[in-house]
Amino acid sequence: MQTHGPTTGGATTHGPTTGGSTHATDGGITHGANTGGATHGATTTSHLNSGGLHTATGGLAPKGSNTHVAKNGSAITKRPNGKVSDVHDTKRGMDVHHGLNGNRRVSVERSDHSRVVGERGRPGYVQRGYSYHGHDFGRRSYSYHGRTYSHFYHGYDYHGRHMDVYGPDHFYRPGFYGWAYNPWASPISYGWGWGGAPWYGYYGGFFTPSPFYPSAAFWLTDYMISQDLQTAYAAHQEAGEVDGAQSSAGGPPALTPDVKQEIADEVKGQLALENQEAQQNTQNQDIDPGSSGIARMLADGHKHVFVVGSALDVVDSNQAECALSDGDVLGLTSPPPPDATAADLVVLASKGGNECGKSSTVTVQVTDLQEMQNRMRELIDTGLQELHDKQGKGGIPQAPPSAQAPPAPAQYAEIAPPADPNAGTEIQQQTQQADQAETDVNTEAAQGGTQPQ
Repeated sequence: MQTHGPTTGGATTHGPTTGGSTHATDGGITHGANTGGATHGATTTSHLNSGGLHTATGGLAPKGSNTHVAKNGSAITKRPNGKVSDVHDTKRGMDVHHGLNGNRRVSVERSDHSRVVGERGRPGYVQRGYSYHGHDFGRRSYSYHGRTYSHFYHGYDYHGRHMDVYGPDHFYRPGFYGWAYNPWASPISYGWGWGGAPWYGYYGGFFTPSPFYPSAAFWLTDYMISQDLQTAYAAHQEAGEVDGAQSSAGGPPALTPDVKQEIADEVKGQLALENQEAQQNTQNQDIDPGSSGIARMLADGHKHVFVVGSALDVVDSNQAECALSDGDVLGLTSPPPPDATAADLVVLASKGGNECGKSSTVTVQVTDLQEMQNRMRELIDTGLQELHDKQGKGGIPQAPPSAQAPPAPAQYAEIAPPADPNAGTEIQQQTQQADQAETDVNTEAAQGGTQPQ
């Protein structure tokens, strides 16, 4: 194979022979929003701790892939089998990623950090920014089958990338977080009621609930995994996604008690963090987005686990592409270099098939890790709401009086602009425009870039 343009790690970049405002440099594409499968901010740097070229949308390109860059900066990446994986359209500010699971994700990133994201079979959202006490915040208006809801995010910059850090829309009293953090008086059994649910049978080879729960952290672990798997199953049915669930059937669950213990320990850390934020909110103090940002987790010297919250394609240590899906678990055993925009993690649990194998090492961009962290906190909060409402019922222990007070709204959420009433329509429009964007970029790259030889 002849190489056109700077290349390391086996991927090939075909840039314009003359002219062109954007090209491969420093081992990657310097434009585009990273839309490899989770939710991402704009990619403005192109170096990774493990080297290698980037795809058209900023992801790490697997060995044997080819990226063609048009003169106007648009780009298209094809996998080694010739199928398109990523498209970046500079005219529309749009990135498109075709996942190994068969799905397609469309992301439009604007200079003011507003964003539209759409994906078949999964909730899409429109994010609008606003300011609170001079700090950047964003409200995501989600839309899914006519249902709308919102989440809030702090904005901050990390190594040239704009990051979004989840912020709860309300906080509980310290007594409630203490009740959720500390062991209960005695372990409880809990009936989830999933017995006849199709998703539960489908993922029976990957996940089974624990027989007993010594604390809320363990209950929240099963709650969180179950929510991720329900989302994955819905996408599997509606969008035709594929995963390795059936590869795990027939044997012991792939999500072992030891891995669940690690997740529960991570949940406890998030509960302690949210308790600190709740006290700051009560005292009218601004909450530092960096305190719950991925930068802190990468540099605090502790081992961390991440639960995959959306379909994601990554590259393993052999520079081969593999898939991750909702509920898979990754472990961070050592921090990346201080200036890295990606980290190497070990797969602690996956579903087999086309997914990254257990114990393999994969490189994940920090934007994806941040969104995994965000998803964990979102689900912890919805689980806390259930625990708050169900305390003293169905086997859930009764919380002490100090834990039963209603939650207090987050101040940054109270002053936020209203949810976008047209989110569903805008998501649909951008998804429809993606078809034309892919056609346009393919033509532009063929005309303006050097072709493979």
